[in-house]
Amino acid sequence: MKVYNLACPLDHRFEGWFASEEDCLAQQDKGMLACPVCDSTEISRMPSAPHIGKSSLAQLATSKADADTSSGGVVALAGSSDHSHVEAQVQAAFLKGIRELMGCSEDVGDTFADEARRIHYKESPERSIRGQTTLDEAEALREEGIDVLSMPMLPALKNTLQ
Repeated sequence: MKVYNLACPLDHRFEGWFASEEDCLAQQDKGMLACPVCDSTEISRMPSAPHIGKSSLAQLATSKADADTSSGGVVALAGSSDHSHVEAQVQAAFLKGIRELMGCSEDVGDTFADEARRIHYKESPERSIRGQTTLDEAEALREEGIDVLSMPMLPALKNTLQ
C-alpha cells in the first residue's frame, strides 16, 4: 500500500492510498483522482515521508480502495490519527452532496423567501431553488407550510463548491 500526499491547484491537501505507484499514476493519467473538497482533477503529488499504517487501517484502506477504484474514486485521507481517515471521507461525502444540491438547484440569491412563496402558491414554476434569507424569514416560511432546509455556507468553501 502506497500513501501519497496530494494537492489540487487550490492547495487543498489530502492523502491518497494506492496499491502501487503505477496504480497512482494510472489513476492520475485517467483523471480518476479528484480533490475531496473542490472535486478538481488537477492533482499533483507533494513530497511525503515514508508512512507505515496499522494493519487494520491498511485493510480498511485496501478494501475501500478496491471499491473506489472500480467507480473511479480515490481513498482520501487527512492527518495521521486512526480516526482522521473517517473524518476526511465524511467531509468528502458531505461536500460531494452539497455540490450535487447546488448543481440541481437554481440560485435565486436574496430573493429566496419571495421565490419560495411564489413556487408554493403556484405563481412560479415548481423547481429546486437555493439562496439566502434571514432566520426569521426561514421560520415564517416553515410556518406557512413551505419546506426550507437551512444550511450554513462557509465563506472559505463558497467559491469551490460549484
